[in-house]
Amino acid sequence: MNCILDIDHLKNRYFILRHGRSLANERGLVVSRPENGCHGYGLSEGGRAQVAASLARCSDLDGSTLILSSDFSRALESARIAGERLACAAPPRIETRLRERDFGTFELGSSAAYEVVWQADALDPERAANGVESAASVTCRMTSLVAELESTFSGATLLLVSHGDPLQLLQTAFAKQPASRHRELPHLETAEIRRLELS
Repeated sequence: MNCILDIDHLKNRYFILRHGRSLANERGLVVSRPENGCHGYGLSEGGRAQVAASLARCSDLDGSTLILSSDFSRALESARIAGERLACAAPPRIETRLRERDFGTFELGSSAAYEVVWQADALDPERAANGVESAASVTCRMTSLVAELESTFSGATLLLVSHGDPLQLLQTAFAKQPASRHRELPHLETAEIRRLELS
């Protein structure tokens, strides 16, 4: 499965925002499935402040920015804060391809499981043991969204609000690197905004 972006020049500017610190982060829990993440485990008070502070420091985004967000509570709350801070003309658009990576049987367990999954990714990014969505599959859904946006818009500034692993894998694709290397790229902190550019 090869989902490295087959694009040489971008028509649009892409920024990513990892959601702010969530209640799941604070409890050290894996919350990766819609039945849990879309209706609970939203932002903590500190997470909301994180997102607001990141937007205050970012001079690259303004009211013309188009915001697309995962429908998980922690991401959508972050997207709405961004929309309010930027005074965007349009509300954030929900895009399910931006959802959290499904961590399978690790759901609602300890976040220590992430390291186990990442070690497996480095060996085989197509591996889907324990019901975990493979790194390659996450990359494919994320890059399919970018390809669609490139065919739909030109000259737009887009802010994609999502989760740690999906965004880590998307920036790996922009770097034209295989999904197995996603943990080698600079890690996105909660509420961090970063511009994506093709290598």
